[in-house]
Amino acid sequence: MATTTQKDYYGALGVKKTASAEEIRKAFRKLARKYHPDVNPGDKSAEEKFKAISEANDVLSDPKKRKIYDQIGFYSDNIDPATAEAYARGGGFGAGGFGGPGQGNTRTYTQEVPFDFSGFDFSDFAEGAGAAGRRAGGGGFRDIFSNIFGGGAGRAEAMHRPEPGTELEYQVNVGFWQAIKGAELELNIPRLEVCGNCHGQGHLESPGECPQCHGKGQITQKSGSMKFNVPCPRCGGSGKSRTLCPTCHGEGRLERSESLKVRIKPGTRDGQRIRLPGRGNAGTMGAPAGDLYIIVRAGEHAIFKREGDDIHLTVPVSLAEAALGAKIEVPTIDGRALLKIPPGTQAGQKLRLREKGVASAVREGQRGDEIVEIQTVTPKLADERSKEILRELAKLNPEDPRQELWKQV
Repeated sequence: MATTTQKDYYGALGVKKTASAEEIRKAFRKLARKYHPDVNPGDKSAEEKFKAISEANDVLSDPKKRKIYDQIGFYSDNIDPATAEAYARGGGFGAGGFGGPGQGNTRTYTQEVPFDFSGFDFSDFAEGAGAAGRRAGGGGFRDIFSNIFGGGAGRAEAMHRPEPGTELEYQVNVGFWQAIKGAELELNIPRLEVCGNCHGQGHLESPGECPQCHGKGQITQKSGSMKFNVPCPRCGGSGKSRTLCPTCHGEGRLERSESLKVRIKPGTRDGQRIRLPGRGNAGTMGAPAGDLYIIVRAGEHAIFKREGDDIHLTVPVSLAEAALGAKIEVPTIDGRALLKIPPGTQAGQKLRLREKGVASAVREGQRGDEIVEIQTVTPKLADERSKEILRELAKLNPEDPRQELWKQV
């Protein structure tokens, strides 16, 4: 006969199971004042009582922990809410299973026959708690046992489950003109590739049956009075003998550098990501590989500043050109172009050259503009004739350029 002793947190605090959060708080404070070690120095009994009520308060004062405790009769940090919900909906584990808390400090449950689930295949169990577990977001009985009894079944299954490869990111630095005009780069990318010796399995088959499960593909694990079958961790459930791959040491993958040619499209922007499907890390046991993302970092230029697909440029002009207007040559990414300076152009004014920017890498047939900012250059007068001309100009144009400024003061 086996017995399971469970703690009654409601009994420890002297409250009913229907007690409100405030009633639980008051009950704990009252008992804490009575049994606190500072009030009872050297009293081991009071110290143990204080620990018991503190533990009870910790669970019952937390709504999530209390719900789990109410559902399965005890609380553990290893049990998640979905598992407890699945257990409660499935009606427990049957006769002799866990029950709710009693009215005393402890409650004893007696069973005549030990739990024995050795004949069940939990992966196909679709009724009762198994179905409830899946509705609650879990995986049925297997998840319940994995969470409550230490994860043995879950770990053994996870060891041999194919897993897709992870994504990789690789940053590449290109020059300003490479990003503008496009380029083809040859890169060496370190990545995990499928082991050629074991073909990604991590092991090699050998004659004979598995020495751990003796060809059954399952082993029996025990937790207290319960026992249940899990896939054999040595053979992964195949029942066959196998040895660890000496090349990849059971990983199924090896780190290697792969040479790739990557095309940088004309107009690629700084920070743009280029996706190469299936070029990331290889998956395990035949699972697909992840993707590779090339992140482009474009360099800068001495006079051109790129913003999106537009090119920005500052061009100096003389006072005469700004005042009278002119046609001047300015640099563009394609060479020289004529820019018309309207009469009366002010310093800092921006003029636009349509479609003289960068060809878009994402919108075919579209191109940005070149934005030219005017910078007026004040001449250094070295002769009296030039100074006299400017004085005459000031007399002919007596307007105050700061007039609007003073209006806004």
